[in-house]
Amino acid sequence: MSQRNHPSQNQRQSAPQNVPGGNGNSILGKFGLDLTEEARNGRIDPVIGRDKEISRVIEILNRRTKNNPVLIGEAGVGKTAVVEGLAQKIVDGDVPQKLLDKRVIRLDVVSLVQGTGYRGQFEERMQQLMSELKRDQNTILFIDEIHEIVGAGDNEGRMDAGNVLKPALARGELQLVGATTLNEYRTIEKDAALARRLQPVRVDEPSTAEAIEILKGIKPKYEAYHHVKYTEEAINAAVLLSSRYIQDRFLPDKAIDLLDEAGSKKNLTIHAADPKVLDEKISHAEANKQAALKDEDYEKAAYYRDQVNKFTEMKQNSVSDENAPIVSDKDMEAIVEEMTQIPVGELKEKEQNQLRNLADSLKKHVIGQDEAVTKTTRAIRRNRVGFNKSNRPIGSFLFVGPTGVGKTETAKQLADELFGSKDSMIRFDMSEYMEKFSVSKLIGSPPGYVGYEEAGQLTEQVRRHPYSLILLDEIEKAHPDVMHMFLQILDDGRLTDSKGQTVSFKDTIIIMTSNAGSGDSVINVGFGAEANGTTNSILDKLSRYFKPEFLNRFDDIIEFNALSKDDLGKIVDLMLQDVNKMLQEKQMSLSVTRPVCDKLVELGYDKKMGARPLRRTIQEQIEDKVTDFCLEHPSVKNFAAKIENNQIVIAESTAKS
Repeated sequence: MSQRNHPSQNQRQSAPQNVPGGNGNSILGKFGLDLTEEARNGRIDPVIGRDKEISRVIEILNRRTKNNPVLIGEAGVGKTAVVEGLAQKIVDGDVPQKLLDKRVIRLDVVSLVQGTGYRGQFEERMQQLMSELKRDQNTILFIDEIHEIVGAGDNEGRMDAGNVLKPALARGELQLVGATTLNEYRTIEKDAALARRLQPVRVDEPSTAEAIEILKGIKPKYEAYHHVKYTEEAINAAVLLSSRYIQDRFLPDKAIDLLDEAGSKKNLTIHAADPKVLDEKISHAEANKQAALKDEDYEKAAYYRDQVNKFTEMKQNSVSDENAPIVSDKDMEAIVEEMTQIPVGELKEKEQNQLRNLADSLKKHVIGQDEAVTKTTRAIRRNRVGFNKSNRPIGSFLFVGPTGVGKTETAKQLADELFGSKDSMIRFDMSEYMEKFSVSKLIGSPPGYVGYEEAGQLTEQVRRHPYSLILLDEIEKAHPDVMHMFLQILDDGRLTDSKGQTVSFKDTIIIMTSNAGSGDSVINVGFGAEANGTTNSILDKLSRYFKPEFLNRFDDIIEFNALSKDDLGKIVDLMLQDVNKMLQEKQMSLSVTRPVCDKLVELGYDKKMGARPLRRTIQEQIEDKVTDFCLEHPSVKNFAAKIENNQIVIAESTAKS
């Protein structure tokens, strides 16, 4: 797409001879790169699909006045490639008569400013540049990141580069092409005198079909460089996968990066040398051998003879272009997975088993909520298999029910099962977002406000971890403006932060928990009874707290039931397993009888608090008592919990651990 991917660019850019006619003292010779010369020597990648923009640039350059185009577009859409396309057309003679003898020189503004610390040095360089351009009317100056010239060199009261250029532009003494992003162009627009001398040309991101054609055009360059072959499926996958999964960059740049990365990775599997490089080495060694024979230096001639033989043997074992490794769409999928940590393509065997057994795995940790777990896992499995073609998140759920029944625990276990770690859960306590200004905490402060430079808590987390579970605890406590913000996420799977960057939520699972409307349910259900409320009754209760458009955005609203006595007994078993895991790290063990478990349920049951008090009960009745016993009997490693006089006591276990 552009020469910035060419391996020898840095060498070329630093050489003064890049600009014909330039010498060591000329500004263009020191800080310029002649793109027309690069095109003439075939060192520019083919420019595909930018005919409209190149024609518009030529039209503006062909004008009598105000003939200075500036290309405006996001980073990576191909602004530099448009200028390279212009240089190629000039070389091919496919331009109006007035432009046939022109040459396009790219100016490095950063290097131009470097080393001008003393007053007057920068102005001297700029005046020398203006003089050179005035003498050579056939030069079109290309300034990439042209916004940098506004203010460049401007310190201690010195004139900046923009103010030096304005008079020359007004008099028509120089012709330039600029390139900048949409946001940075505002810097130039503030300087009305400079802006009116420039003609903006929009360079939009190409469509996926156009990007595929661009990659097909530059494919031979990358095949020759990496000594690989790209399949047509690989080219299509590079565009489609980068468009789908790499949200913070633009086509075709991100697709070209995938192409380059895949070629580089496949090239590492080649253990033979490049035949073309070996031919050069053989010729060089043969020439040195002949020179040594001519000088009668037979020892050196023998050395080069051995070199010729070695390189000839290596060439016989080398890989020809016909036998080059193949880069397939599977290679592209693997690289995207590595870059984004998002599973891409067909379901792997491990993930298939994971999704197949997801409900059973969750039910082992989430007790008494089988229906809630089944509904949640069905929605996730449905979306992951491919029934979610929109940009909505993988799944969005509202968990409702009384406190302590497992809403948050379900989210934690889901993150662990689906993403491999409980750390993959991004948790927000919505009681911290009760004020109107809380929106700025999530997406960042607007310009002019304190904290503008800091990233939003939600947008930054999702940008860094696009494949994760987002838990919004006690959503009913959030300010209505915060809830309105989530409408867009639940519907479109995207959110724009305060800096204008769009963050994709397509690969997240969003779970909101709420106790709203659960008070009546607790009274009706009672301890150990069956819940008999329907979905309609849940919605009726929730409508008192949430607007209908908010409730309507969720994939499912899942009601969590009050826990029965048997459920609490199973939860006690799980908690005691955790206690034993901690003791095993110290080479200790704890055995607990069934009556002890029943006693813990009795002590830990609170109708209003659900299972939460069980954690505190186990700390007081088990962990504290084991700690006391351990301090009094330091040699004892195996403990037993028993009931004596209707109290839980700890003693030494007689059974082997």
